[in-house]
Amino acid sequence: MPSDRVTFPGHSGQRLAARLDRPDGPHLATALFAHCFTCGKDIHAARRISQRLAAMGIAVLRFDFTGLGHSQGEFANTTFCTNVADLRCAADWLAGRGMAPSLLIGHSLGGSAVLRAAADIAPAKAIVTIGAPFDPAHVTETFAHALDRIEAQGAAQVNLGGRPFTIGQDFVNDVGAQDLEPAIAHLRKALLVLHAPRDAVVDISNATRIFTAAKHPKSFVTLDDADHLVSDADDAEYTAGVIAAWARRYLDLAPPAPPPGAPEGVTRVTEADPRGFLQDIQNGPHHHALADEPQAYGGTDRGMSPYGFLSAGLGACTSMTIRMYARRKGWPLARVSVDVTHDKVHAQDAGTQADTRIDRFTRAITLEGDLSPDQRSRLLEIADRCPVHRSLEAGAKIETRLT
Repeated sequence: MPSDRVTFPGHSGQRLAARLDRPDGPHLATALFAHCFTCGKDIHAARRISQRLAAMGIAVLRFDFTGLGHSQGEFANTTFCTNVADLRCAADWLAGRGMAPSLLIGHSLGGSAVLRAAADIAPAKAIVTIGAPFDPAHVTETFAHALDRIEAQGAAQVNLGGRPFTIGQDFVNDVGAQDLEPAIAHLRKALLVLHAPRDAVVDISNATRIFTAAKHPKSFVTLDDADHLVSDADDAEYTAGVIAAWARRYLDLAPPAPPPGAPEGVTRVTEADPRGFLQDIQNGPHHHALADEPQAYGGTDRGMSPYGFLSAGLGACTSMTIRMYARRKGWPLARVSVDVTHDKVHAQDAGTQADTRIDRFTRAITLEGDLSPDQRSRLLEIADRCPVHRSLEAGAKIETRLT
């Protein structure tokens, strides 16, 4: 997945730092991601969600709000409204490059900002919030001990997540004046609310209020034991998968015509985690799978191994070929299942002369239905006509090039 470092002017004209995660293949849509309060564009959940969407053809722009991360400006001078203005600037920057965002994603206070900004981002068709507060003033609870000092001095430094931030009274006043209910009620866009029941920072009652205020189409999915930052890799993976599956329903992800000689299009495999072996596998915008290795081999076991996919291809093709033949003959085949095992055996064990090891796939086929012995025997013969069976048996030529 190409990830470009870019900058664009924010609400005050100062440059905001961003990453534009682009698909390896065709660009089908664009998403805009807003991070949580005092976080940044590079937190794990934001990266994984961007990777997952990019794998299905959706480019993602994630940026640091004014005064945070690598963006210019003073955080002490920002407010909730300036964050909303930065979001509009990001959407305008994308639109100027022919990439107007059709999906808006906001995490925590970024989710509140997305709900506020959505009305001004006309191309957006779908909105996702993750652990978002219904009342933006909720964020002041994270520095409640300093509110009197902020009011007395006009601004004060507070420690949030082990880092110092200067919070101004303008910020406190601004979040306190926000009322998101009318904006949510008039979204006129599809909404997905994601929230963890045990979120210790933003209580799940906020998700209830957002969901209740919204009109259909709307969806609500709990994130189980995830923390507020969705910092666990499994939770981030689940969140990314839910967003990807949901977004397909509301975005126009029409893929281009397949290249000549490849009627099923391109199957694209993209590394998801360079520290391990997790891979995003995408065939068109609608078909996704994860590949991985077992933990014993340094993987995270979040998907089938490459050999597992090879076995799955053989089993699926075998079952489909049998079903196709039985359907054409009108035979009473009720159900097919195929168990495939894969092993390496010495070539001499298979009756060849080469002193090497070869792959052996074993299929155990179950045929259910009122079939005669002759019909069962014939369907077993038909199994060997499976195209994947023939490809494996005959071997294949693989041509490789660098792009």
